[in-house]
Formats: sequence, C-alpha cells, structure tokens
Amino acid sequence: MLKRFYLDANAGSPLLPEVREAMVAALGEAANASSIHAEGRRARALIEDARTAVAQSVGAKPENVIFTSGATEAAAFALTPNLMSGRDRIRAGKLYVGATEHPCVLAGGRFPVSSVSTIPVTRSGVIDLAALETLLQQHAAVDGPPFVALMLANNETGVIHPVEAAAKIVKAHGGFVFCDAVQALGRVSIDIRKLGVDFLALSAHKIGGPQGVGALVLADDLSPEPLHKGGGQERRRRAGTENVTAIVGFGVAARQAVHHVFDIGRLATLRAELERQILAVSPEAKIIGSEAERLANTTLFAVPGLSAETAVIAFDLEGIAVSAGSACSSGKVGASHVLEAMGEPASISRSGIRVSLTDAATAADIEAFASAWRGIHARLTQSKAA
Repeated sequence: MLKRFYLDANAGSPLLPEVREAMVAALGEAANASSIHAEGRRARALIEDARTAVAQSVGAKPENVIFTSGATEAAAFALTPNLMSGRDRIRAGKLYVGATEHPCVLAGGRFPVSSVSTIPVTRSGVIDLAALETLLQQHAAVDGPPFVALMLANNETGVIHPVEAAAKIVKAHGGFVFCDAVQALGRVSIDIRKLGVDFLALSAHKIGGPQGVGALVLADDLSPEPLHKGGGQERRRRAGTENVTAIVGFGVAARQAVHHVFDIGRLATLRAELERQILAVSPEAKIIGSEAERLANTTLFAVPGLSAETAVIAFDLEGIAVSAGSACSSGKVGASHVLEAMGEPASISRSGIRVSLTDAATAADIEAFASAWRGIHARLTQSKAA
C-alpha cells in the first residue's frame, strides 16, 4: 500500500490524539448545556472550560469568546455595519478589505456591495499601509466610522501582515478592525489587545481540532449585531444549541496551539530545506512571498506555465497531499486571487502549489516531497515541451 504524506495543514490539520480522547468522553454528556439540572451543568462546565482555553490562546477574556460553526460564520457575524458598544448603537460607514483576504471576508459579510472597498497589497503580498492610510483619509466620516478587515497570516502564501501597525492607522481614523487569525493560531503568538483589533476569527480544524467549530473573539464590549437570533445561547450573541463535543475538542486544541508556537524554529528549518530542494529540481520555480515574513510551515511555489491542478493530482498519485492555493473553494482550481492581487501574471497565478507542514512534520516528509517532485517536474516539463 502506498505510504501517504500529508503536507496540507493549512487546509486542515489532523485531529490531535488528545482532542479525539476529550471529544469521545464529551459524547457521553447528552444533556443540553442550557438546562439547569446537574447533567446540563456538567455540559455547561465543559463549554466554559473550552471557552477559557480559547480565550487564553489569544489573550482575551473568556466572556468575549463566542463559539460559531467555523471562521466563515465568525466573519459573516463580525462584518456588519451594525455594532453595539454597551447600549450605544454604532453604524459603520464602509468596509475595507485586504486584497488577499480569504473569500469569506472578501464577500463583505453584511455590508452592501457598494460599501466595500479593497486595500491593495505590495508585490510581496503584504498589505500596503500607505494605501490604507490614503483610503481612510478619503473616507467620508459623515457616513460612519470605517471598518477594516485584515488577516494576520495569508492561507495561501503564509505571508504575515503588519496588523498591529494597520490597526493603529485605523484607530487614528476612529475605525474598527476585524482580523482573520485562523492560520496564525498556533504558529505565531497572538494577543488581541497588543494587535489592537476589535474582533478575531478562529477555527478549530486548523490547529488539530474538529471541523465545524470556530469562534469570534471580542476585544472588549464592542459587539456586532447577532447573525443568528432565537435563544439566549452565547450570552444572547449567537442563538442555537451549542455543539458541546466539538467545542470541547476546540478547547483542547487551543491549549496545544499555545505550545506549538515554540516549535516554529524546527518547522522553519524544514521549510528552508523544502525550498532548497524545490529550487534544486526546478531553478525556474518562484517561491511566492519569500521577501516577506511568513508562517514557518508554509511554502507557495510556482513553475511558470505549469498547471497547478495537474501537479496536485500528480502529487496525490505519488502519495503526497498538497494543494493549489486555498482549499476552501469546493475543490475548484483556477487562478489564485491572492497571486493576482500580488501582480503575478497568469503563468504564475494558475501555477501556485501550496505545501503546508503539520506540527508533526519531519525530514522524511521533505524527502518524500522532493523525491516525488523530481519525477513530476520531469514528466510535466517534458509534456509541456512536447
């Protein structure tokens, strides 16, 4: 049987053993966490323990963690012009989103299309702070404060954005900041107050937790208008019976994520060897975003004119799981909007192959990839020449 090597952690990290164990135990708690009897209180205690763990992973208060079905829901929840601060209602005037944001953020949440503008990035994929300043200077304050959405780390390139610096610019203009920290959790240290953002989106399955659970984390009492209305769950911020089992898994994964941050040096060494091997086999390849600070586990590379879809299938046949950019578009492979935003030509934007290492990655994973790439590159380049 062909041995498999999983190098697609940015799409989803394998479930951690300790997460699985905690979830299996939680399955025995059948009660609704909103019930006041002993069984309900036990389920509630499990949720609150997980809430504390998620809060601690990003330096937030437990009461400011709102569990959701994932980061896509968290983004849709947060990105609304209708906000509350205590009893005061606030109407944001316009939403500004980074050009390389995840599609769930580029969709603009609950802002009308006419009220959404794009912030460009530099050729290295980093948000253009000067352009952000210019956009906010031109913002019509009479329409309401600006709202800016900027991810901490890009899911395709691994490029880390200067969110703290961007947030200072936004705050100087009286605005609000939403940050997609999905890929960053467990890979860089996160402190919501140090970042200076108002909202953070997180997802469990990127850090070895289960799929289908995430969180919107608030910095203080500023809160978006609820997306789901009905019952009083999540302090009346998100109606619906909580998924106790998945939330428990998220909490365990969040605790582990804090420890994984200290392993980034080892992953950076593995990535350096990976990229050395890529360039040794294919000197014409381009490592995307290599001029910028990146997540230690992420490499996006492209060979001009080579079909990313064909290469990913070839890797799969060799037992290597990688992806063509983001894996969040129902399996579709086309030109990467991230690479297009970085000014890359079609020969590159349709050729990006993402390799993202799990926390358990070893030198054997790198060698397996390099061995497969030697054969794949030879076959595909010969085919293209023919």
